[in-house]
Amino acid sequence: MPVQTGDRIPATTFVKVTENGPEQVSSDDFFAGRRVALFSVPGAFTPTCSAHHLPGFVDKADALKAKGVDEVACTAANDAFVMDAWGKVSGVEGKVTMLADGNGAFPKALGLEMDGSAYGMGMRGQRFSMLVDDGVIEQLHVEAPGQFEVSSADYLLARL
Repeated sequence: MPVQTGDRIPATTFVKVTENGPEQVSSDDFFAGRRVALFSVPGAFTPTCSAHHLPGFVDKADALKAKGVDEVACTAANDAFVMDAWGKVSGVEGKVTMLADGNGAFPKALGLEMDGSAYGMGMRGQRFSMLVDDGVIEQLHVEAPGQFEVSSADYLLARL
């Protein structure tokens, strides 16, 4: 059964590229003691993700932070180098933290995985956004397959 509002984020590990190279970050540490707007995309450099989803959060990062969000983060079932490259070409620096989840452990732990095998993508995370406060899901917005509405930065911002 998928996670719901009020549930604690399950313990998993992300990878992000830092000036020292790839570093593992536990979900427990990442979400502890702060409010995070996190969104999940099926894949870096994919059409909707690159044209709308990530750019929306880059554009609205300051507005989200003005409403009490401490950090905005993006995750996808891609390796850290792909996420870092996508972030660089998308201008995320100082706005959105890119969290790689190459094995798709995070959406699986949430119960929000999807099978993209028909498109050569394997198991991925569904498109969703969430607001997490000190490790607890405060808001969760999961898209219907093939849609991009409720997981957008504008949708989340309107609910803060």
